[in-house]
Amino acid sequence: MAVTDTPPPLSDRLEPYIAIIAPLSMILAIFIFMAIAEPVRYFRASNLNLILLDAALYMPMAMAMTFVITQRGIDLSIGSIAALSGILMAFLIKQYGFSVYIAVPIAILLGALMGLINGLIITRFNVPDLIGTLAMDLVYRGFALVLAKGLVLARFPDFLTDIGRGQIPGVVPIPVLIGTATMILGYVLLRRTYFGRYTVAIGSNPEAAELTGIAVNRHKVYAYVLCGACAALAGVMLTGKLNAIQATSAPYFNLHVIAAVVVGGTSLFGGRASMLGSFAGVLRLSMMINALVTLRIEFFWQSVASGVVIVSSVALYAWIQKKDRDGAGGWLAALQSPDAQKMLRFSAALIGTLIALLARGGLFAGDPNPSG
Repeated sequence: MAVTDTPPPLSDRLEPYIAIIAPLSMILAIFIFMAIAEPVRYFRASNLNLILLDAALYMPMAMAMTFVITQRGIDLSIGSIAALSGILMAFLIKQYGFSVYIAVPIAILLGALMGLINGLIITRFNVPDLIGTLAMDLVYRGFALVLAKGLVLARFPDFLTDIGRGQIPGVVPIPVLIGTATMILGYVLLRRTYFGRYTVAIGSNPEAAELTGIAVNRHKVYAYVLCGACAALAGVMLTGKLNAIQATSAPYFNLHVIAAVVVGGTSLFGGRASMLGSFAGVLRLSMMINALVTLRIEFFWQSVASGVVIVSSVALYAWIQKKDRDGAGGWLAALQSPDAQKMLRFSAALIGTLIALLARGGLFAGDPNPSG
């Protein structure tokens, strides 16, 4: 008598795809809401182009941050690295007459050097990632303030502005091509190279990874070097986008990027990464912020709404990805637990607050072009 294998339950089959299903579902929810609230303004070509340009700025950093978080690290200095790299590049071009073709690679190399410093502080001096990168964030920002002295450096060559906001006619914006290329590179590194495999192994169990012969500290440094270089690339793109740079630029890059990576399915506990999820997470946050602007919600309420979404998303994802949750029946069965019910109520309350803010903007906003 032939024995037939029982197919696994739906929850088990969906488990590997949760990382990409969740952010895509959130993107779909934003599309549906804006199709009802502001379809004309939100879905016009110029606005969709703005969303892509905004997302492209964060893609390089999200790619690198995926590796850092996967190996149980964090980098809070990326905003300062982006600003300082942009300022150093601007000085090379404006004051020392360097060609933009030379200044841009130098800026990225300087960003990699700052990432190397971060990695060495963490691995050689045993400073926790959170404290070490937060301290270096202050150092890099301080250097930027000292160098710029309150000046706004502006008006750069066309090559630089093309990197930040140029467009290939009939194709896509150049920054989107750059950002997408970095995400593709990150996917290849994660899935097809020893660097990616070692990163996941280190995040899963650093002690076991070291016993198998992996140079754990060295690979941690590699990830921070990559993060610094990508932050510098983002600083170059930001400078080109604004055609200007100052010491206070990129103040919230770290929060935005970390939130996008975690929302995209990379585990804060390490050992689990999704490059496609990080891509979707960046796109989703850019869509959300653009939706708040489109609904004409005041800037301060935009900050409140952004924080609500980030907290609810990260909290829910952290619960989903907890390695010590009861696994009987998979994540669908786990949703029935008392802790899960509390998490769902908490998330529902936060999302309800966001919906109220969006409704306020859509229903009570004044005429954007008042006459008289």
